[in-house]
Amino acid sequence: DIVMDSTEKPLMKDLVRQIRNDVSGGTPVAASLKRYPKYFDELYCSLISAGETSGTLEVMLDRIAIYKEKSEALKATIKKALTYPVATVLVAIVVTGILLINVVPQFASTFESFGSELPAFTQLVVSLSEFAQQWWMLIGGGIAVFVLSFGRLRASNTKFADAVDAALLKAPVFGSIIHDAVIARYARTLSTTFAAGVPLVEALDATATAAGNAVYIRAIKLIRNDVTSGMSLLQATRASGLFPMFLLQMTSIGEESGTLDEMLGKVADQYEMQVDNAVDSISSLIEPMIMSILGVLIGGLMIAMYLPIFMLGSVM
Repeated sequence: DIVMDSTEKPLMKDLVRQIRNDVSGGTPVAASLKRYPKYFDELYCSLISAGETSGTLEVMLDRIAIYKEKSEALKATIKKALTYPVATVLVAIVVTGILLINVVPQFASTFESFGSELPAFTQLVVSLSEFAQQWWMLIGGGIAVFVLSFGRLRASNTKFADAVDAALLKAPVFGSIIHDAVIARYARTLSTTFAAGVPLVEALDATATAAGNAVYIRAIKLIRNDVTSGMSLLQATRASGLFPMFLLQMTSIGEESGTLDEMLGKVADQYEMQVDNAVDSISSLIEPMIMSILGVLIGGLMIAMYLPIFMLGSVM
């Protein structure tokens, strides 16, 4: 009732009301939450179920809150690394398009009155402008269709999703950040679920769901199968060939000492810090680089437009 009264969103109020009615009717909290997978994932339900079974539901809720905070912080860091360059490139494309379609034609009509041959650079820009004016709708539509088709194909085709995520891991600059983020997410999720008393096989299922990269989702599912067959977590993780030595070493220490959740928590802390540092470093390098490219691009267009005027003035 307190949670329902504290939220202002009608949809959330209805959701909490339905859960309250389920629980009041004798349904366990975890079972009720599983009815709404859109809002409560497998990890969330597993932790709640473990808390109900062990009588430590309040502890589990606290762990979920901490896990969500760290996960959202990591997600925000990745978005920070990607948003600025993408947004800047989009702005550059829009500005360049406006200049080519609306501004350059006005200069081109003026140049025709000069009656002299235009500089090669200016001729190139005018030709680009004519091409953009003629085909801009087709180009824009093609880009939109490509983006939509790409998203749908990735969501529906496993092989395509694997290929895309594998390419992202190998991408220059951002590939290492994505890799570290996946490792941090793996370690944080497995640490949280294992500390909650969730069986290792079930914890690996939840971890695979939370991995966020098709390559690692498949690898974690294979680890889960190997563990089910009797292999230790260390052996199964090493066999995948995708996890760094630091994680393998900490997994070994954790299994031998019975502190697997603590060791994996340290791995998560380390890789989350690496992601933060990498994003800060890249941001400081990329921002001036992008601004320089924008300056050259837009400045080059303006120079191309004024070059005939300067040449005419020097002749006169």
